Amino acid sequence: MKRGLVRYRNSALRKFIRRHQKYAPIIFFIGGFIFDTLTLGRIDRLYDLVVLCLYMSLLTITLYLYNLVDDGRWQGTMLERYEEYLPLAIQFFFGGLSSAYVIYFSRSVSLSKTMSFFVILVVLFLANEFLKRRISNKYLQFSVYFFINFTFFTFIIPVFIKEMDTRIFLFSGLVSLICTLVLIIVIYALSPSTRKEIHIAKLLGIVIFIYAVINVFYYFKLIPPVPLAMDTGLVAHNIEKRDNTYFVTYERDDWFVFWRDHRLEFIMKPNEDVYVFSSIFAPTDLKKMMFHRWTWFNPDTREWEIVEDIGYDITGGRDNGFRGYTYKNNVKKGLWKVEVITEEELVLGVIDFEIMINPGLKPRRIIEKRF
Repeated sequence: MKRGLVRYRNSALRKFIRRHQKYAPIIFFIGGFIFDTLTLGRIDRLYDLVVLCLYMSLLTITLYLYNLVDDGRWQGTMLERYEEYLPLAIQFFFGGLSSAYVIYFSRSVSLSKTMSFFVILVVLFLANEFLKRRISNKYLQFSVYFFINFTFFTFIIPVFIKEMDTRIFLFSGLVSLICTLVLIIVIYALSPSTRKEIHIAKLLGIVIFIYAVINVFYYFKLIPPVPLAMDTGLVAHNIEKRDNTYFVTYERDDWFVFWRDHRLEFIMKPNEDVYVFSSIFAPTDLKKMMFHRWTWFNPDTREWEIVEDIGYDITGGRDNGFRGYTYKNNVKKGLWKVEVITEEELVLGVIDFEIMINPGLKPRRIIEKRF
């Protein structure tokens, strides 16, 4: 054991980390993000599930090991030589999990109601400078851990049981709360140094407060309905289905508008139908009722008015999303938006457009695309 410790103290890796100690945490944090970006794809893919479950399990184990270091629990064991790496491992798993959530949420987040929760995830990912200096702060450790844990279970449980609704969300939250409280209580019971550093009632209060805040976000529909995600959303002049292929005819936007495919200005002919097409990713075998909520902006009242909710069922498993469309006729000119929502009125995405009725205008850049 002593020879092993001597070899470790003289190792090139340890010298490198000591020499670059200031930058090591951010390197490990960004490393987790890059690894996820290059490897993660579908939330229901076996590889993705294994990686996320492994990250979450290893983060839990590493937190447990790290919080017992100051008590000398690992002296004389093979773990002693790796104590110096535990904060870096925590940083890597925080980076890996938060970046995975950013990747998945970015596919389903709309720039309206659900953006606030997405911003929290992005801030959590980018707050490395704060985290690396405060990683030893146990209040921060367990607060971030619980937030990541909560998000993890809201992803994973719907994928495994192939259902998603309010009951499942509440159940997922309770599972994450129980797991976090058990970890805190076990560490508090086994670690005298932890008992000196924290007030258990204060820490539990912080965790329960975060739990309540996330549920408030859900109540006000500020959380994207992951693992569902809207892959495509278009307003179109015509949609036909032939041989299980959708042929969508729409006006394409300028080449430099990379974040949106269709033009906002929808030039409508008299008595023409207006179509809205969407493709929604859902995990394999997950069945869900979806709605297109057509809303029109009333220029007199300056408010959005709900015109109609048109629903359809989706079944998950298709790589490019479950395709569906709705349409309306005799629509008014002006600003419109179609929200793609679940039964619980959680927003997957918003399709904005302005209907322009003018005989002197003609549709521009008309294309037909297959889905």
